[in-house]
Amino acid sequence: MKRLIALLASVALMSSLTAATMSQMRFHCAEDTIKINALLRVGYDSDLSDAGKLVCFYARQLEGTPYVAHTLEGDTEKLTINVDQLDCTTFIETLYALSRTTLERRYSWRDYARNLENLRYRGGVMGDYSSRLHYISDWISDNRSRGNLVEVTPDVPHSKYIVKTINFMSTHADSYHSLKNDSAMVAKIRGYESAYRNHRMPLLPKSWLLNKDVEKVLHEGDFVGLMTTTTGLDISHLGIIVKDSDGHFHLLDASMSGGKVMEEQPTLFQQLKGYKSNMGIRVFRLR
Repeated sequence: MKRLIALLASVALMSSLTAATMSQMRFHCAEDTIKINALLRVGYDSDLSDAGKLVCFYARQLEGTPYVAHTLEGDTEKLTINVDQLDCTTFIETLYALSRTTLERRYSWRDYARNLENLRYRGGVMGDYSSRLHYISDWISDNRSRGNLVEVTPDVPHSKYIVKTINFMSTHADSYHSLKNDSAMVAKIRGYESAYRNHRMPLLPKSWLLNKDVEKVLHEGDFVGLMTTTTGLDISHLGIIVKDSDGHFHLLDASMSGGKVMEEQPTLFQQLKGYKSNMGIRVFRLR
């Protein structure tokens, strides 16, 4: 027991030493830390201890938040903290960091920032632009290996595996502010992409989303990645699962078309049925 306590203490110390400093952070406004503290206090006082329920709780707190893309981009990489403007990825990262901090029984924005950095960056440590986990497959793999997330997809009835090469960023470098005219950074990104050449990944085909066995396995608060047929790309959108009174799945997400964080009104099956570029979903949850 003493060895375990010592190990946990050393891990906590290491986390605090690698956390971004104030000068390495980028805030949306002066009230960001106040808002995060207030959210965490409400979550703390809820006494919720189930990860999925906490994810849903915070998602409902953030409903109506405007959808804004590219909030993480800048001339230099910084730990961007912004709960007032969310896209599909930063929405999921925000839910994770809020829920993880609450599960730790903490309610300070600094703990939130540490958990955000730990999720967003390779190995949990922010470096340059290439240290950010841009691809969701890479994001899942890195965080799963460090115990932050668990992938559910392979255990879902009727799931299967597909093979795909992920290299969209290096082959479309001109579309990214931090890659345009920076061959060295493109080379770094290409190096990480090399691990995902002919990558084998699990997939739940969208045709099975109404299956009763599938509905029994997936939980409210599970994170969902929408798998795309786009060449070089793995996941095109993220959200969380919520269920209606009939037990059918809906996506609660930062919606670009809706312009805000919202619960999509079609069921997830109906929503994806009309997306020709969608193959199905990957599902993962906060450990």
